[in-house]
Amino acid sequence: MTERINILGGGPAGSAAALAALRHRTRDTGIRVIEKSRLPRHKVCGEFFSPEIGPELARLGAWDSFLAAGPARVVRTVLHFGTRQKSSRLPEPAFGLSRYEFDRMLLDEARKAGAEVSSEEPGQPLIVATGRRAEAARRGQRLFGFKAHFEGPVDDAVELFFFERCYVGVTAIEAGRTNVCGLAPESFLSRFGFEYDDIVQQCPALSGRLEPLRRVTQWFSTGPLQYGQAFTYDGQGYPAGDALSFVDPFTGSGLLAAVRSGAMAGRAAAIGQPVADYLRECRTSLRQPFQVAGVFRRALEGGWAERLAPLAPGRLLFALTRPK
Repeated sequence: MTERINILGGGPAGSAAALAALRHRTRDTGIRVIEKSRLPRHKVCGEFFSPEIGPELARLGAWDSFLAAGPARVVRTVLHFGTRQKSSRLPEPAFGLSRYEFDRMLLDEARKAGAEVSSEEPGQPLIVATGRRAEAARRGQRLFGFKAHFEGPVDDAVELFFFERCYVGVTAIEAGRTNVCGLAPESFLSRFGFEYDDIVQQCPALSGRLEPLRRVTQWFSTGPLQYGQAFTYDGQGYPAGDALSFVDPFTGSGLLAAVRSGAMAGRAAAIGQPVADYLRECRTSLRQPFQVAGVFRRALEGGWAERLAPLAPGRLLFALTRPK
């Protein structure tokens, strides 16, 4: 009977796991991706790909397909803190691509490489890439994410706007569109009845940035959200993606971490690496961005970010939030 590696979740981490497992398997091992939801679909995401995504996708054989999807090139970062602004150039070009296109592309690559894609879950999966965990915070203190796509003039910068314990990212994606994605506490969102068109008007700099743009999708929302990392084996197999580490979206490293941890999980499962050893490697790669983001998050919550951010070089802030 053919052995099988079952991967629960067909998003970036699950698809990357399938591609890596197919490349590293030493026997005729079947690879199955179990995805119960309809894919592709729009997901709340900053849709920003750090420059390091190139080598990660190249190792999986998916880099050419990524470029064929027409991602926008991003070469600058602009951080807005109230009336202050901090700009810097990225060390290498980054990319903007919608989750709809990226998820479609990567799952198609896994399928073409030989992975089976199914909606039926046959027992205990070996790799768990099901996304973030549920939030346990009290009502009013919970965090929610939201996004929409806009058309109009595009820019080559990823911009982040921080205000009222919220932040909103603006990034060009494929086909001349711009992704607008934010995260905010429930207490703030409820003041405006979760009407996101009204919410983005509460920051003058963001309102000005969006003024020449026209929204062309509905607002998508998700939550409650909970930051966390799970580097202790719980008997559920190899966790990957947000199931392993959900870091603050403002770092822009979430998709890179999902692909990297998925590839690491796929390789580990294919060669039979102990889960504990795999988790130690993940901790080494992913802990620093989580810790740095936590410090910055507390600065935002305490109202210190506008005073402290101009003191830190933009490139240093970017480097400290990349996986190792």
